[in-house]
Amino acid sequence: MRATPVPEFMLEPAYDPSGSGRDPIGAGALASKGLNVRHGTILTLEDINVSFDGFKALTNLTLYIGVGELRCIIGPNGAGKTTMMDVITGKTRPDNGVAYFGETLDLTQMSEVEIAQSGIGRKFQKPTVFEALSVFENLELAQKTNKSVWASLRAKLTGEQKDRIDDVLQTIKLDASRQRPAGLLSHGQKQFLEIGMLLVQDPQLLLLDEPVAGMTDAETEFTAELFKSLARKHSLMVVEHDMGFVGSIADHVTVLHQGSVLAEGSLEQVQADERVIEVYLGR
Repeated sequence: MRATPVPEFMLEPAYDPSGSGRDPIGAGALASKGLNVRHGTILTLEDINVSFDGFKALTNLTLYIGVGELRCIIGPNGAGKTTMMDVITGKTRPDNGVAYFGETLDLTQMSEVEIAQSGIGRKFQKPTVFEALSVFENLELAQKTNKSVWASLRAKLTGEQKDRIDDVLQTIKLDASRQRPAGLLSHGQKQFLEIGMLLVQDPQLLLLDEPVAGMTDAETEFTAELFKSLARKHSLMVVEHDMGFVGSIADHVTVLHQGSVLAEGSLEQVQADERVIEVYLGR
């Protein structure tokens, strides 16, 4: 494994460049041992390349996400943001490069299901909830990923599971709507419900694609507070175009352009970068 020079504004890579600190293991080891993050890095992407019929979607992409960090990813359309998340979740296999979850889980050798079960949750831009089911039933179903829909709903929840759902309902401010059909929720509430459906699975890394698109100002403000509170227990990667929202939540901002990292740092730093202004923010 090749060591990559790390600019001072990037996190330390989560491995020993000599190769002595990391031995890939299967997802099954996670349940008994927990995710190994002894160097403080939960996600490592190094020299990731992805091509589609000759088009280079990602080019030598290198990125590190710290434990408990709230990272925002920005960039113009076609910058590679979706492809990057597809690589992380196993939907797209890179042509080459390194992708690790924690110290030992090689994402390039795991299936989408194994990756999800290991602790990576992804929310797409458009909310996908079961509209005919209640808010509570959506959360109940999300806890039971290895059963059919109706078998899951017929199964009896344990006290611990009920408590977890109650906690999540409070967190996403949908406790008063727990018996309401999900199809009757507002767009923003459906977004919150889908986030809750991830939270009941207790992921360690959340990937969130344009979460405030279409939200009201009040919903956007609540989402910012929600994400900042979640970062205490989870690591978050947020892809977003709303610079006001990004400025209100981000610990660190990464700008992608043509499949590579163009700049990283605080929002103020990247907004002042002439390259970022030219290709994304405009003058």
